[in-house]
Amino acid sequence: MYLFDTHTHLDAPQFDEDREQVIARAVEAGVSKMINIGFNRETIPTTMQLAEKYDYIYAAVGWHPQDAIDMKEGDLDWIASLCSHKKVVAIGEIGLDYYWDTSPKDVQHEVFRKQIGLARELKMPICIHDRDAHEDVVRILREEKANEIGGVMHSFSGSWETAKMCLDLGFHLSFGGPITFKNARVPKEVLAQTPLDRLLIETDSPYLTPHPFRGKRNESAHVKLVAEAAAEIKGITWEELAEITYANALERFGIE
Repeated sequence: MYLFDTHTHLDAPQFDEDREQVIARAVEAGVSKMINIGFNRETIPTTMQLAEKYDYIYAAVGWHPQDAIDMKEGDLDWIASLCSHKKVVAIGEIGLDYYWDTSPKDVQHEVFRKQIGLARELKMPICIHDRDAHEDVVRILREEKANEIGGVMHSFSGSWETAKMCLDLGFHLSFGGPITFKNARVPKEVLAQTPLDRLLIETDSPYLTPHPFRGKRNESAHVKLVAEAAAEIKGITWEELAEITYANALERFGIE
């Protein structure tokens, strides 16, 4: 049975001591493909290194809203040049973050819009980071015609109303560890209503660790726990859910 972790950070410092073992554990757990996310000046090169080293690890490259203030003139060109690499499958994670006050909103908006424009130019899907900014994220996606390329709402945390707007724009919704939490009513309700052909799963490791490991470091092997929880919500077997989300990811990211 194949699993696809569509959003992970295996290059994070939390894995410096045992990265190879973490990756091996994911493969043993049935995770046959992963997308590592390079989101700033430090993590884009390390993401590319992982994608070049492992056949089954792919890359997304973009500029995270928390780091928007640090984006320089040539960085968009750098991202554009990497998008021609055969292992780069998306631009991301990009978007807005109103929770961490690290970059002014106007700067985040500008960087977000530029990257959507680049993705449309290159016909690449985008991976969206949206924290406490649902209204503005959807508005900018509409204004910048992101429906022409689509992409993924990573670790989706909005309401069903927001989810419907994202689905209408041609986006897939991706869910991770929070759907395993007892108190996570909204993500579970949204997942229950999300069409199976628009559903993806992820870990966002080393963050958002699923139950029963909550509070510990997350890793890609735990995407199986996400698949099991999602399958229970959908009323199907976890194997069926794994198969569906694997096929969805291959199609969404244009992976053969």
